[in-house]
Amino acid sequence: MRGRLAVLWTTLRDSFWFLPTVMVGLAVLLAEGAVNADERVELETLRAWPWVYGGSADGARSMLAAIAGSVIGVAGTTFSITIAALSLASSQMGPRLLEHFTRDRGNQITLGTFIATFAYCLLVLRTVRGGDESPFVPHVAVTLGLGLALVSLAILIYFIAHIAGSINVGRVVRLVSDELVSTIEAQFPERGDHPAPAAAAAPADPAHAREVRASAGGYLQALDVAGLLRLAGRHGAVIRLTVRPGQFVFPGMVVAHTAPAALGQVRAALVTGPRRTSPQDVEFAVQQLVEVAVRALSPGINDPFTAIAVLDHLGAALCRVSGREMPQREHAQGGQVRLVIPATDYGGLTDVMFHQIRQNGASHPAVMLRLLEVLAIVAEQERDPGRRSSLRRHAALTLRAALRETGEEADRRDLEKRFRRFQAAVQGTAG
Repeated sequence: MRGRLAVLWTTLRDSFWFLPTVMVGLAVLLAEGAVNADERVELETLRAWPWVYGGSADGARSMLAAIAGSVIGVAGTTFSITIAALSLASSQMGPRLLEHFTRDRGNQITLGTFIATFAYCLLVLRTVRGGDESPFVPHVAVTLGLGLALVSLAILIYFIAHIAGSINVGRVVRLVSDELVSTIEAQFPERGDHPAPAAAAAPADPAHAREVRASAGGYLQALDVAGLLRLAGRHGAVIRLTVRPGQFVFPGMVVAHTAPAALGQVRAALVTGPRRTSPQDVEFAVQQLVEVAVRALSPGINDPFTAIAVLDHLGAALCRVSGREMPQREHAQGGQVRLVIPATDYGGLTDVMFHQIRQNGASHPAVMLRLLEVLAIVAEQERDPGRRSSLRRHAALTLRAALRETGEEADRRDLEKRFRRFQAAVQGTAG
């Protein structure tokens, strides 16, 4: 349940409409509060403040109507610009990266400011009375409306600069890289932080263990690890999952094995949805970066510089991993392993990072040279022999693919030189 609530809150918080809706609600409260303040404050008191609106009811109506009309018009224009920018970004970087634009706080605040100002002016406008009616001009509320109009103008200037920067591929790569780093820090424990369990997991009893089958399909977005541990301890069982966050779960697919009494509760602890999310799925952030690089290397775009930037960020992520353990497979409670979860290993992680870039960039010597350099830098920091073996495998594949596609002798010599540097880095680390 906790995992499901966490995913729901994350989805709600990142949605394009949530923050603007909150801002509209605050605008409603501000309008009511300002009008109530006007009803309690004497006009003579307000005249002591020259910056407070002091005009007539007709003037207040005209001002509020002008602000409301202009703000909603600007909102429509600015978000037409946003749609055009998203179309451009989608063709260059891939549609899966569009959610970074929709959950961008700057875009949400811009929309929220315009709509909140519009709602505020409408609510205050309905309270203005003049002529044969009992006269009432909410001077404070009208002044606040003018202030919101000035804020909207400042937000418009900010938005124009912000949207221009948002479609910059370097900024998008950095945002996805930051997500990858956050996932690594959350899912990859520091060496020594989580010692191995004191007891090995007991094998599941085939006479009592039962299959847990998914009731619906979708990507596994999150696991409630703490809840599953408590559940296993309560029933004295071992829960063995067959899927990990990021994998697609088909309806009726076996997702776990456990004691019969825990079947329904295990199913409830697995949160599935229509799309992948990055908090527990490190490969998702990696694949988003790789997609940017692969699209950049396509003949239609032919931008090796973006692919090189992606390789730099992937290398930085692997350098962070070098001081950490891979995600835990076994989770213990009371000295007994109670939960077993499939987890990404180092070889699989590097495969996701480098295979497609190598396959699509083999004809770009600059990209292959940078890939060998990145592997050498990571190898200098990595002490684990198994991980160095994975890096050595990718370096050999890179050299072989690049030499096969490169005809220029000078480029071939550069590739072989970079490979020798990689070998020297591995040998230096081993020594």
